[in-house]
Amino acid sequence: MTAAAATGGPGGDDNGGGLRGALDQWLTDVRAGQLGSLPIIVGLIIIAIVFQSQNDRFLTASNFVNLIVQSAAFATIAMGIVFVLLLGEIDLSVGYVSGVAGVIAAVLLIPDGNAVSAPVAIALALGSGIAIGTLHGLIITKIGIPSFVVTLAGLIAWNGVVLLLIGSRGTVVLQNSFLIGLANDFLPDSTSWLLWVLAVLIFAGVQLNEVRVRRKADLDHQPFTLIALQVGALALALGAVVYVANEDRGIPYLFLLVGFFFLLWSFVLGRTRFGRYVYAVGGNAEAARRAGINVDRIRICVFAICSFMAAVGGLVLASRLRSVDTNAGGGSILLYSIAAAVIGGTSLFGGVGHIKSAILGALVIASIDNGLGLLGLGSGEKFVITGGVLLLAVTVDSLSRRRLAQTGRA
Repeated sequence: MTAAAATGGPGGDDNGGGLRGALDQWLTDVRAGQLGSLPIIVGLIIIAIVFQSQNDRFLTASNFVNLIVQSAAFATIAMGIVFVLLLGEIDLSVGYVSGVAGVIAAVLLIPDGNAVSAPVAIALALGSGIAIGTLHGLIITKIGIPSFVVTLAGLIAWNGVVLLLIGSRGTVVLQNSFLIGLANDFLPDSTSWLLWVLAVLIFAGVQLNEVRVRRKADLDHQPFTLIALQVGALALALGAVVYVANEDRGIPYLFLLVGFFFLLWSFVLGRTRFGRYVYAVGGNAEAARRAGINVDRIRICVFAICSFMAAVGGLVLASRLRSVDTNAGGGSILLYSIAAAVIGGTSLFGGVGHIKSAILGALVIASIDNGLGLLGLGSGEKFVITGGVLLLAVTVDSLSRRRLAQTGRA
């Protein structure tokens, strides 16, 4: 079957079995080892069935909203991790970088007469993330120290900075309504449905514009039937999220925050020259260098993005907990964030992954943590099971790459 038949072809739609051709191509890719998000979606379904069978509160509206809020911090930090993993690098400092940002915002907003405005405090917190990531990137690229060593040193150093910033306060309780509301306020029902309509219309418009552009360039495009199915699936999925959330407290503002960054970074990776360069460097850095790509600049920018998203996650965590303390950025934040990116489908070998990996992986991590909590199990069981899921995800990735190599698609 030709590519034009599979995609509808220029000026065509389902003639020649466009939808059937697209399905056949997808099945061929799966058999060849290009599994995409299939394993993680199957995993989420299994997790939901298992936990619901053990505790009927797991799939309630209240717990669904809790899952959105609980997964938001991991998802935001994991989005930055995706960029780093695409280069075949690692960042072990993101946990305490998030802690630094959260503590900076909280300390600057203490109502002691020296407090700054919320926008200024948030801007400085996010700026600290960009500065830290840029510093890491410069050391890695200009001195040539492996990212594992640099960010491991950063993990220790930024933990010290958290302790220094907190000082003798011990715990700083947030009292700024804007920052607290980030993770604790919810949209009105009518606003949620309005945003649902806008999201579906925008997605449909983007898809149809893509067809227009490709037709104008006399290139193949997706069949209209497939586009209709995609729009319908998005409308159904988002509609279900809005309906279920509105049965409880409503859509949290964090959902919009995560959605914004998902769209932003998906656009950057999929539609910009910078995104293409990231995949190129991750696939083969030497080939990218010979093609004229400034590999060092790409690496520095990627580590800056990673630490920036860690800072966003730090603000989310501070808002959710309504406070920061000497353990800000510690605990399972680092491990869960990296695990989310890998479990969601981002390859540890570089060059393969998508921002949706962070979202899906964070849902898995939050679901496991939440479900085991409902069953009354402790941290030990949570870590063991999460570690097993992470190992399984890496195993699937390794086997998929081996299969791709055998079929000549690697």
